[in-house]
Amino acid sequence: MLIVANWKAYVEDFARAKKLFATSKKLAKAGGVTVVLAPPAPLLGALAAKNKSKVAFAAQDISVTTGGALTGEITAQAFAAAGATYAIIGHSERRSAGDTDAVVAKKLAHAITHGLTPILCVGENERDGEGRYLALVREELTLAMESLEPKERARVIVAYEPVWAIGKTADSAIGPNDLTEMVLYIRKVLAELLPGKSSQRSLVLYGGSVEPGDIRDLAASSGVDGFLIGHSSVDPNIFPLLVKQLK
Repeated sequence: MLIVANWKAYVEDFARAKKLFATSKKLAKAGGVTVVLAPPAPLLGALAAKNKSKVAFAAQDISVTTGGALTGEITAQAFAAAGATYAIIGHSERRSAGDTDAVVAKKLAHAITHGLTPILCVGENERDGEGRYLALVREELTLAMESLEPKERARVIVAYEPVWAIGKTADSAIGPNDLTEMVLYIRKVLAELLPGKSSQRSLVLYGGSVEPGDIRDLAASSGVDGFLIGHSSVDPNIFPLLVKQLK
């Protein structure tokens, strides 16, 4: 199981970051799961500088550029140099801030070029009764990956992130049956985009109101390969419970 902890902008001081990192190291050392932390950029560099643990690091986002006179931009190459090995691409919060499908595709390509494993976020804003959300997810996957070479597409991790489920209680979020449907559908689309049987090795994650009470059921029956966790990942009490449910 792959657990990606997206700290977003919740953690703003190094002391708190170190405590969360220490907790994650213990969880990763115990085995059973792979823990990836996505701190804010300055904290990522500080934590990853002397990292000898099994914890890996991810950029929360990368620049659409490859460098130059662009104040404030942080490129894929800079994140890789700072110690990141993963990059979250196309998160719903970045899409709502203006990242189009074309921008997501460029960032995806930059991440791969500079050796980062991309975690491509896709998902609908709302779930309609006619199944249009399926076409939207297919479009997001296709537009993001169509410019990549087949071998590059095989490196992409997909994180299904339905916006309507974010910030809800487990009872109001997605259930195991609906998640199973989406995981199967995403794998079907990946099979069309990837050569041969390489899509069978692609990882599919889920993100959206995951709680200690429902994470085991979601993992056990849906075929999902892990989770992208937001606010709960910075709670030193809840995050260990989530991870331990998957061991």
